[in-house]
Amino acid sequence: MVVCVLIPRFELLAAVGARRELLRDAIVLAPEPNRAQVVGDASGAAQALGIHPGMRVGEALARCPGLRLIPPDPERAARAWEAVLTGLEGIGAAAEPAAPGEAYFNAGALRRMYGGHVEGVLARARRAVPVPARWGAAASRFCAYAAARGARPGRGAKIVPAGAERGFLAPLPVSLLPAPLGAELTPALERLGIRTLGELAALPSGALADRFGEQGLRGRELAHGRDTALHPRAPGERLAEEIELPEAVSGLQLQRALELLIDRLLASPGRRDRALRTLRLGARFVERGTWRREVPLRQASVSRERLRLALVPRLDELPAPIEQLSLTVVAYGPPVADQLSFQRPDEQERRNRLAEALRQTRAAAGSESVLRVLEVEPDSRLPERRAFLTPFGE
Repeated sequence: MVVCVLIPRFELLAAVGARRELLRDAIVLAPEPNRAQVVGDASGAAQALGIHPGMRVGEALARCPGLRLIPPDPERAARAWEAVLTGLEGIGAAAEPAAPGEAYFNAGALRRMYGGHVEGVLARARRAVPVPARWGAAASRFCAYAAARGARPGRGAKIVPAGAERGFLAPLPVSLLPAPLGAELTPALERLGIRTLGELAALPSGALADRFGEQGLRGRELAHGRDTALHPRAPGERLAEEIELPEAVSGLQLQRALELLIDRLLASPGRRDRALRTLRLGARFVERGTWRREVPLRQASVSRERLRLALVPRLDELPAPIEQLSLTVVAYGPPVADQLSFQRPDEQERRNRLAEALRQTRAAAGSESVLRVLEVEPDSRLPERRAFLTPFGE
């Protein structure tokens, strides 16, 4: 039995924070800087006026001149969603995150732990999730999602018995098909007069394959209540560094702050000699909101210069002054192995001995025992702003 946890308007709720009274008005999530100018999650009042996620900002404002745009807060949304997934994993569930606010897990392996039935698993999962959510359970992922869509937050879960999937899905609209399949298939089906999943399931597979190809067959399988197996996320660990900026900085000072984060990340014991493959650069604006960009590396590396060349250009995308800069490891590469070198053997041996001495010094006296001076603002009148002490790399 697959369980779906669904939190509608999750990113909008994260951006609103404690100002929940705003949800009574027509509000939408504003587009992120340097991204497509389309609105995100919309409140119920905005949806009543015909505004939906993905609509162009100009069209949304034309429909509702009083529409309020809420700046997105991706960092807060990511932390809140990680808390939800961590809560599910804390009860033993292998969670598959589909999107922020939508996750799945298999309840079969948890029944013996929580009463021997799905209801006990759902009751324990509701206590583990820190925010109100909609819950649905069925034999397949899509059917569980449809059940969660029909449930009410905080009013219990909707469970579809095994064997009743097709009858449950039959009256539901074809617009319920998941993206990106639904975005391409739904308009064509509606033009042909096919409005419900039951009508889609009744179509012969050969006709659907001739007209829509693999997408048509995939939609028919979902309408019959059949879906692919879950793919839970791999257990991971969070390695991040952040720095508070006392005032709005830019240019060389901002680059130096980023270099300081790179040095701290490379010197962190949690890295355990692993190379870095994907990093996430985040920032918190002085006014309100946050910003984040994922930076994948062409090749996993621990080279300070290569990391700097990949990350520094991203600082130019910042649309406003910031007060905090953070750097997080998203994906690791293989452990760093000794590489052959074209240098003279005695030079390579000297470098290896120096690196080993540095590791032994840190092991005996701590990670802050060997530092280097990083010039930040050498012309400043304040001595403490002229340079930082940063971990000395191997």
